[in-house]
Amino acid sequence: MVKPFVPQLVYVEPGALEYSLGRELVAKFREMGIEIRKTTSHNQIRNLPGENDFQRYRIAKSTLVVGVRKTLKFDTSKPSAEYAIPFVTGCMGHCHYCYLQTTMGSKPYIRTYVNIDDIFDAAENYMKERAPEITRFEASCTSDVVGVDHLTHTLKKAIEFFGESKYGKLRFVTKFAHVDHLLNAKHNGRTRFRFSMNDDYIIKNFEPGTSSQDDRIEAAKKVAEAGYPLGFIIAPIYLHDGWKEGYREMFEKLEAQLPKTATKDLTFELIQHRFTKPAKRVIEKNYPMTKLELDESKRKWKWGRYGIGKYVYTDEEQEDIKNTLGNYIKTYFPEAKLEYFT
Repeated sequence: MVKPFVPQLVYVEPGALEYSLGRELVAKFREMGIEIRKTTSHNQIRNLPGENDFQRYRIAKSTLVVGVRKTLKFDTSKPSAEYAIPFVTGCMGHCHYCYLQTTMGSKPYIRTYVNIDDIFDAAENYMKERAPEITRFEASCTSDVVGVDHLTHTLKKAIEFFGESKYGKLRFVTKFAHVDHLLNAKHNGRTRFRFSMNDDYIIKNFEPGTSSQDDRIEAAKKVAEAGYPLGFIIAPIYLHDGWKEGYREMFEKLEAQLPKTATKDLTFELIQHRFTKPAKRVIEKNYPMTKLELDESKRKWKWGRYGIGKYVYTDEEQEDIKNTLGNYIKTYFPEAKLEYFT
């Protein structure tokens, strides 16, 4: 079992100490004997230890910055929600294919924000603008918030905030099984708890530092038993020798272990593996030994939403993925909803 994340190094923005959560976290890390340094801004961490890029990248991924989120204008670029809601930026996992490697560039460290009441106030304003329509907030666009929440409990507070809201719903996705502290949160069914799930080959080869397939399924079972609406993002769907069998085994395990109550309101989101030219360069630099297949000649070129092209599977391969996984969902979870395939 992957141990819950503990930072090797903590930076604190001066403004963070004006918030009770900031003071609480600093006291907690002092007690844990973790080195704490000051920084002028959570966006400006300089002089990270390490003799080369490879070392600095790995140290950054185990560095936590306690800061204040000043930009409270929420992004709206996810197909699964109206707005992103920012509690954390960055991730301690080492998934070779992850888009955060390129979007975060030279700042791969993890940032947690302590001005959560400001964030809730901003969310409240977005909900008022759209009321009486329901507004969905995605808490994991730039992070795996569960991976750090055993330390901060920010997500737990957010679940309870949305649990009491009339027009808001929360959703997030995780690759971590450290969910025990979230099981007694008063969610009132207004938070969809999703797990990023994949076949064993992909988790073992491309997702180091994250929970195993069995541990994720066990955590999903606990979450379902706690009454949360449940979902799975199968991503990235990656073609390798035996992929159809690998995904079938994954669905069989899920079907065998999830309580029947969880299958009534279950969602799936399917995302094929894709990469951009800049992503390929960063992946090969950060994970030089990766087995990830990044051969442009085997892919189809597709323009992205923001004018950045990406390499996806060919039309025939996409059709095969959609049919294969779609049939598994129909077979094992006939009542589930497939939200999208992209």
